[in-house]
Amino acid sequence: MTMKPVLSFQPEQLDSRRLSSPLGSPVQAEVYFPRLTVPFCGHIKGGMRPGKKILIMGIVGMNPESFDIRLTCGDSEDTAADVAIEMKAEFSDKQLLRNACVSGEWGEEESAIPYFPFIADQPFRVEILCEHPRFRVFVDGHQLFDFYHRVELLSAIDTVKINGDLQLTKLG
Repeated sequence: MTMKPVLSFQPEQLDSRRLSSPLGSPVQAEVYFPRLTVPFCGHIKGGMRPGKKILIMGIVGMNPESFDIRLTCGDSEDTAADVAIEMKAEFSDKQLLRNACVSGEWGEEESAIPYFPFIADQPFRVEILCEHPRFRVFVDGHQLFDFYHRVELLSAIDTVKINGDLQLTKLG
């Protein structure tokens, strides 16, 4: 019994199909995946809780100075909304500073990280996993640091704010 090949591809055929792909050019891809605007402020449905994860994907700016990501209790700029975590990437000294503000008082800043993960003009993926005692933060799939909760009522943490030298491509 002789078996016939189910599919056979000619290299030219494969290449021509790629060229006709509707997402083949960056201009067309921009239409399907519009950039999120910075500064960004968005609501976290139901607030934070253990097991919930925030995903932030983007591209660092060409000549970045800094950018920051905040998880806050409310989105008001007038009243001092509690800041559960603020992460500020400083490119001049390659630091990722973290802090929290509870009842109008900023706590002790944390800065220790094993390496600085952000590179100018390069994509990144930040995942903030909420666990019972802490936020666990991953960048590009690698755990970078833990930040222990200073805001006690996790469900009150209902806003994400992003600002600085970056483009956002996806939030989830």
